[in-house]
Amino acid sequence: MNETIAAVSTPFGQGALAVIRLSGAEALPVAGQALGRAPEGLEERHAHRAKVRAEDGVVLDDVVVTVFRGPRSYTGEDVVEISCHGGVLVVQRLLERLLECGARSAEAGEFTQRAFLNGKLDLTQAEAVMDVISAQTDLALRAAQHQLGGRIGVETEILRGEILEILAHVEAYIDFPEEDIDPDTGAGVIGRLEGVKTRIDELLATAGQGRILREGARTVICGKPNVGKSSLLNVLLGYERAIVSERAGTTRDTVEEVVNVGGIPVRLIDTAGIRESVDEIERQGVERTKQHLAEADLVLEVVDASREKGTLLSSDDRDNRHHLLVLNKADLGAHPDWNQEGKGVAISCKEGTGMDALGEAIGEQLSLGAASWGQEAVAVNARHQDCLRRAEKALSVAREQLSAGESPEFAAVDLRIALDAIGEVAGKVETEELLGEIFGRFCIGK
Repeated sequence: MNETIAAVSTPFGQGALAVIRLSGAEALPVAGQALGRAPEGLEERHAHRAKVRAEDGVVLDDVVVTVFRGPRSYTGEDVVEISCHGGVLVVQRLLERLLECGARSAEAGEFTQRAFLNGKLDLTQAEAVMDVISAQTDLALRAAQHQLGGRIGVETEILRGEILEILAHVEAYIDFPEEDIDPDTGAGVIGRLEGVKTRIDELLATAGQGRILREGARTVICGKPNVGKSSLLNVLLGYERAIVSERAGTTRDTVEEVVNVGGIPVRLIDTAGIRESVDEIERQGVERTKQHLAEADLVLEVVDASREKGTLLSSDDRDNRHHLLVLNKADLGAHPDWNQEGKGVAISCKEGTGMDALGEAIGEQLSLGAASWGQEAVAVNARHQDCLRRAEKALSVAREQLSAGESPEFAAVDLRIALDAIGEVAGKVETEELLGEIFGRFCIGK
């Protein structure tokens, strides 16, 4: 924290512009040495034209410099941002010059980590920075923006405050029995614990949606050979990604791509047609199909609706996952078997019809439409989920102990465990290992 760090904050590669960021107590002197002028005199939050010079005075680039003095900056420290030309070589030379002047290379996520350590962000907001950067749909971006605004941190801080009040009351009863402090009449404490647990359950219920918004819904396209699985993948993607052939068994390995379907990031997985085969490679492809079915969030079972109804997926392949029947080749007319079926989404990959209805059906299956989310999207991630589950477990144990009339000392221990677990969500209980794990996933320069 005492060192001044520098890094390129824009993606690697050639572009019109690039941004190099400095942060730390010596950010202004380091930048001043590279610019050959005193940036202390530069007006804060205004763009200033300057030249970065090598040690021998040779101009490396004509740049624009912006100064953000701490604590009114992203990291809470003095920050200098240098906008330069986006050539790979010129960016490298400018960064090397700043390192020569006394800065060191920033580690992954170190700017955001300093923002957290300086109280500019809580841990949930710091994680949301990467969610905003990696959001692939409007719905995912909206959820990330809510988290960046501190929604999850506020929610967990309220829960932490309620647990702290309950713990204080129980400990007062333990420490001052002569004062005849009733532990909130017993039933009252248990009722408050139930209220906290209910809200934790509501947050945990968003974990599945959060994973889908961040990673995409694992959607397996399956069915018999030659029903149009690869064609469906290509139509949804908008370009020819998978090979399409009338020859059965063309797709032998899985093909995976992410597409925006009705505002939902869908990770489409085109699989080998399910059938018995003597070809060893095709058999391995069918086995992979079955593995993907077991891990799917949604199964799109594609059938040729112009032919008579055959055998569909077994109940084992449908259990515990969302399933949608896709009636392809609607342009050829539906076979009477499918008219009697009365379910499924009719499409034509050849003519591109029925795709809007398919997108709506996918949204309904995953319960991820805007109507399901409302205006206040909250989506906890895997780390939040672990913390909340530990807190819920500890609260359940405390409740059982109080209900059974056991010594309140035991309940107090579990209430402290719950308090620490909730505090970990927003970083109120911080450890070096936890911070290293979180910020290690960031890119350099952020």
